[in-house]
Amino acid sequence: MFISRRARDIQASPIRKLKPYADEAKKRGIHIFHLNIGDPDIATPKAVIEAFHQYEGPILGYGPSQGFEELRQAIADYFADYNIKLTADNVLITIGGSEAIHFSFSVVADPGDEIIIPEPFYTNYNGYATFAEVKIVPLPLKVEDGFRLPPADRLESLITPRTRAILLCSPNNPTGTVYTEEELRQVVEVVKKHNLFLIGDEVYKEFIYDGLKHKSILEYPEIEDRVIVVDSISKRFSSCGARVGAIITRNEEVYQAVLKFAQARLCPPSVEQYAALAAYRMGMGYFEPIRLEYQRRRDVLFGGLTSIPGVVLQKPQGAFYMICRLPVKDSEHFVQWMLTDFSLNKKTVMVAPGPGFYATPGRGLNEVRIAYVLKEEDLREAIEILRQGLEKYQKLFG
Repeated sequence: MFISRRARDIQASPIRKLKPYADEAKKRGIHIFHLNIGDPDIATPKAVIEAFHQYEGPILGYGPSQGFEELRQAIADYFADYNIKLTADNVLITIGGSEAIHFSFSVVADPGDEIIIPEPFYTNYNGYATFAEVKIVPLPLKVEDGFRLPPADRLESLITPRTRAILLCSPNNPTGTVYTEEELRQVVEVVKKHNLFLIGDEVYKEFIYDGLKHKSILEYPEIEDRVIVVDSISKRFSSCGARVGAIITRNEEVYQAVLKFAQARLCPPSVEQYAALAAYRMGMGYFEPIRLEYQRRRDVLFGGLTSIPGVVLQKPQGAFYMICRLPVKDSEHFVQWMLTDFSLNKKTVMVAPGPGFYATPGRGLNEVRIAYVLKEEDLREAIEILRQGLEKYQKLFG
């Protein structure tokens, strides 16, 4: 039986592929602190849950392919609070941010074309690049300097006749880096000079720490016709399972092309859109206590990890992830071993192996991504388990 090259080549999720080992550990009575996936324990807002319970329509019929206008306008209004002017017709609702990524890749590039992405990067970019038959060209960054963007000439050296776009994720998943206005300005100038698209994954924009501010690529009028922003309610409102995202663009040609993609899958889910609308109607006051909670968690995790000998990381500035280098040779083996062979008081820790966040073979072998999505008490216990696990693993494997 024939299986397509696309199906053979697509990357297994490095975040999820070790789940069978976690399932087996749980069957043995082991409690797992899940720091491997960005699924927060922050309660979903009551307004969102109530929207599900209050739906009383007699039929769950098809909705508009671009999403309900009321929700699209609510998202435009939300951006207006950041002094970014949009209309409902700049917003197209997608089935999660994942579909927004898929549509973005497919609208800017043909099979064999290239998109430049700083690495390490969100692992599912690999999968959607495979779907679209697009080549990701990595711009390698380093943990030692906090994964800052390099000078423009290094970025330009990667541009070829097949380059169609640059993608930036800020605040970044998996590094937690927040790009400065100077870094963004350099990329904007390159995009303008080489007539490229700029895709912005900005789903963590509310979660920025230490007094820093988010700068959206939508704020650069000189390239407004080349900007596509990927958005989502998953992390913003702790609603990962609702699967409501958006593509935002002021380019009418891009919008109409993406709308055809959306029509091919008919429409986004209806009740979830009503729930998203309830979330956006809560107002901006919702975010500050959530941001402070994540900042406290970051400080706990960073302080604990930096106290472990051999661990290398820089303090993340946003989102709720950090990439750190561990004193191990094979992070995937270490993560698996923690699930199969190690526990402390019937508890262990699961993190995400680093290689899956890279396109360059051989990179990230001794790195992991850790998500600070658990309460402080759990994080402190997880840090101690990780510390003792590392000590034992090093004695066994060097």
